Amino acid sequence: MRIVIALGGNALLRRGEAMTAENQRKNARIAAEALAPLNNGHELVVTHGNGPQVGLLALQGAAYKDVETYPLDVLGAETVGMIGYMIEQELGNVLPFEKPFATILTQVEVDPKDPAFQDPTKYIGPIYSKEEADKLAAEKGWALKQDGDSWRRVVPSPLPKRIFELRPIKWMLERGVLVIAAGGGGIPTMYDENNKLIGVECVIDKDRASGLLAKEIDADAFVMATDADAVYLDWGTPEQRAIKSATPEELDKYGFAAGSMGPKVEAAQTFVRLTGKKAVICTLNQVAQAIAGEAGTTVANDAGPMKFH
Repeated sequence: MRIVIALGGNALLRRGEAMTAENQRKNARIAAEALAPLNNGHELVVTHGNGPQVGLLALQGAAYKDVETYPLDVLGAETVGMIGYMIEQELGNVLPFEKPFATILTQVEVDPKDPAFQDPTKYIGPIYSKEEADKLAAEKGWALKQDGDSWRRVVPSPLPKRIFELRPIKWMLERGVLVIAAGGGGIPTMYDENNKLIGVECVIDKDRASGLLAKEIDADAFVMATDADAVYLDWGTPEQRAIKSATPEELDKYGFAAGSMGPKVEAAQTFVRLTGKKAVICTLNQVAQAIAGEAGTTVANDAGPMKFH
């Protein structure tokens, strides 16, 4: 099988952990050990998040006053290289020496007319007072919104339109390479008025970009590994139930939180509807069982009536 596995943020930095290189390497090792059994008989593409890492680089850049902080597309490229390096090295410690793997810095095109650019919603970076926020808005042209008692920068989160590095990704998969790609949702780019490709100050949702990648490379399964063991109905109540399998249409009947499971469910539905293949949401250590239908939540057109664990 050809499988795209999207690693959730917890795969590299668990909740409450300090963002040290040591902690990220430890979690990359855990991810590599979980992925290693899938190497036998499958073609794998691994994607991952990078939000905390981009935030840290932005903070470090802001502390250096002699040079303007690098734009988000450049920070994204930097973090994708760092994370890819860690995953590659840890995979190399658990897979046979003969197994090749590679990280591709993946440019993803967005549409300048995407409605997201008119209503930025993705919080990034540190918190500010109202006075600091007003000053930054005037000096840098940033959009800032209230987040609790403080203010934070917000950037657009447009839909991914096209992945530019599809040909080398497919080329490597056909030659047995385990590919790490579309990190952080990909490096956001668009064509300007002169038809030149440029970077964009925005954030592309990782699961949406991973789903698009899975579709474009004709993956047999799209897996989103997160810190939840399944998608739940009535989450947080005594009636909560873990969904074992469902069709995209059945999931349309329910609401899932935009800040947690909502984007993953949407990405799963979109992939299944466009390809007829299956999507899976599960924990990292249950990926193999979830692909076999023994864990997690499977979304498929032929899933039949909704089933629960």
